[in-house]
Amino acid sequence: MNEKFGEIKQEIVDGIKGLQSSKAVYEFKKQFLDNKAGKIGLLMKEMKNIAPEERASFGKSVNDLKEWAQARFAELDETMKSLELERRYAEEKIDVTEPGAEEKSGNLHPITQMRNEIIDVFSGMGFEVVENKEIENDYYNFTALNTPKDHPARDMQDTFYLSPEYLLATQTSAAQIHTMEAKKPPIKILCPGKVFRSDDDATHSPMFHQMEGLVVDKKITLCDLKGMLDEFVQKIYGEGTTTRLRPSYFPFTEPSVEVDVSCFECGGKGCKLCKGTGWIEILGAGIVNRKVLANCGIDPDQYSGLAFGIGLERVTMLKYGINNIKLLFESDIKVLEQIDNN
Repeated sequence: MNEKFGEIKQEIVDGIKGLQSSKAVYEFKKQFLDNKAGKIGLLMKEMKNIAPEERASFGKSVNDLKEWAQARFAELDETMKSLELERRYAEEKIDVTEPGAEEKSGNLHPITQMRNEIIDVFSGMGFEVVENKEIENDYYNFTALNTPKDHPARDMQDTFYLSPEYLLATQTSAAQIHTMEAKKPPIKILCPGKVFRSDDDATHSPMFHQMEGLVVDKKITLCDLKGMLDEFVQKIYGEGTTTRLRPSYFPFTEPSVEVDVSCFECGGKGCKLCKGTGWIEILGAGIVNRKVLANCGIDPDQYSGLAFGIGLERVTMLKYGINNIKLLFESDIKVLEQIDNN
């Protein structure tokens, strides 16, 4: 048995030399001092094989070995904790002479920045902001806006229908109808919101943002429209920027116009951005159709109105030179930094 005790001692002495952590010490210690399966604990089970007159001496030898092992492991635990603390201090040591880590601040999304900028411009002209609904019924989205039943905009391939009656709003113009039904002229509102159309390519997204303006009062003309839009583009694209109106067609306005802005990149001389024309199309507008006013209970013989619709993604892409609308919906820090106003 003395030989067995010596072997266990030597095994402990040899084994602790390669231990590198407190966890390793704990696992190694269990091999010897675990009450049920430890090698020293198992020695006590040999008591039945010892002669009665030698049992007291044997038991004392086992206890001495156990106390020796506990002392060695306790000493090793303290040593290991000191070493680990030193390693931790070394790893967490801070060189106060090194430059600090750069922290970047967050900001509003570019679309939100453009939305706020446009609202600021038109609020300065006396416009009231009215939010649109993202789910509309067919009447407010199409019928009240003088859109015929056979108009392509009503087709399933262009519009997200939720039921035969309800759909995802394809334009923010419906908010204008709600306002004209609830409020009599004079009316001067700006309607920002999300709209949805079944269209997806580099310059179109199934979900995008619009902002429509409506003014209804006596003797409103295209001259009022052009004056407002000239003020708008100068605030967004810089002093000296102007607009031109080209004839077009929209069911809810008559006459209708496409609005071009003089190229803010080349000053109208002709460049890649304006495709050599000196002009860039930015929005649609017109004088509110008499039928639309009548549908809302407003006398078209007494009142007239102007309306315009701005695609926020389009004006943002033009302002910052972005050629793919999907960049506005991704978390690319380089892109977001490029189009950060602040």
